[in-house]
Amino acid sequence: MGKNYDLIVIGSGTAAMVGAMRVRAAGRTVAVVDFRPYGGTCALRGCDPKKMMISGASAVDHAVRMCGKGVAGDVRIAWSDLMAFKRGFTDPVPDKHEARYEEKGIDTYHGRARLTGPNSLEIDEERLTFENLLIAAGAEPVTLGIRGEQHLVTNEGFLELDRLPRRVILVGGGYIAAEFSHLAARAGAEVTILQRGDRLLPQFDADVVGWLMDSFRRLGVDVRLETTVERIEAEGDGFKVHARAPGETFSIDADLVIHAAGRRPALADLGLDAAGIEHDDGRLALNGYLQSVSNPAVYAAGDAAEVGPPLTPVSSHDAKVVAANILNGNAERPNYLGVPSVAFTLPPIARVGMTERQAKDEGLHYRVQSRKASDWFTSRAAAEPVYGFKVLVEDGTERVLGAHLVGPNVDEVINLFALAIRHGLTADDLKATMFAYPTGASDIGSMLG
Repeated sequence: MGKNYDLIVIGSGTAAMVGAMRVRAAGRTVAVVDFRPYGGTCALRGCDPKKMMISGASAVDHAVRMCGKGVAGDVRIAWSDLMAFKRGFTDPVPDKHEARYEEKGIDTYHGRARLTGPNSLEIDEERLTFENLLIAAGAEPVTLGIRGEQHLVTNEGFLELDRLPRRVILVGGGYIAAEFSHLAARAGAEVTILQRGDRLLPQFDADVVGWLMDSFRRLGVDVRLETTVERIEAEGDGFKVHARAPGETFSIDADLVIHAAGRRPALADLGLDAAGIEHDDGRLALNGYLQSVSNPAVYAAGDAAEVGPPLTPVSSHDAKVVAANILNGNAERPNYLGVPSVAFTLPPIARVGMTERQAKDEGLHYRVQSRKASDWFTSRAAAEPVYGFKVLVEDGTERVLGAHLVGPNVDEVINLFALAIRHGLTADDLKATMFAYPTGASDIGSMLG
């Protein structure tokens, strides 16, 4: 008989860290298991390394925009140096995470966890039992079901490239495609995006995305919409991507083809059926407490739960909810009101709260303040022509219902709209606030009319 724990956590990302630490702080025995280096997607393979690399692209982009406006000389991205800068952050993460667990008396295991019963699992040949299990295994790229799919490189592979190839194709049109295309194009690659849908970034407001598309055109990114990839063939040292669009079929040569077509909970190898954990079409069946509807010992958080938006702060929030419910009985439910989301294109695009469609579907009466603001000081000071906003405010109550922004500083400004939505501040409250000037936040009053 192997060791028994009050809680075992599968995964080692944000949700795992928060959940494990909170339960351990209450005096319970806790173990964490992961077959990959400790740290999870955000710290090792997603948001943090991506933002480290985009910081280099942003510096180059700003210098290029300011050329002839007081800045002289040529600047460029040195890919290998930028990758080393990124690795300076990511390489120490696994050891730091394991050291934190050890310091708190949390056991760590390396290997694939496979459930063997309602309260048991195996890691390689070691058997463990648990009173509670937290599935925080994150997400993985969806299977596309196309010939030659094995040639696709994931976001993780792209963020580990020692050399950036000349011709890059991204299959998909969400966050990964938008962000990586901006990074690769600014690093000198010829970039093509093949998107099945009728626009990029469907998670964001269509009008605001339309303004952002100017930046793709300036970069020379070839965006092909309503395009389906049918197969990928290896050809010499590169690849040939065959695709279909309305009225035509075509092929494009590439040196690198990136999977940017979405992610799903990483559940396939966990042995859910052996533990009596109900799931359907790749998703766990959970109640309002993030608990399995069929095995009360089991909870899930973050991308593995796929209840809230697939964002790092949501993973942390979910884990806090789960820890409270494990320790005190089911009483906490997740609250995703006012969760902001940002795609770190250059410039960034951000959103929080309702879209116009959602407000209409709820029968709300509201007004919209919207304009492309390329002539505002914020835009002109950054020499960035892409700047615009759409803000929804409820008539009568003056509640801020939603904010949709693109341009300089909006990755920070969106947080003030998120604060207003989550804590019930009104448009009048925001307009009455004296923000430092001139800053991105000082535009908020004008955005609200």
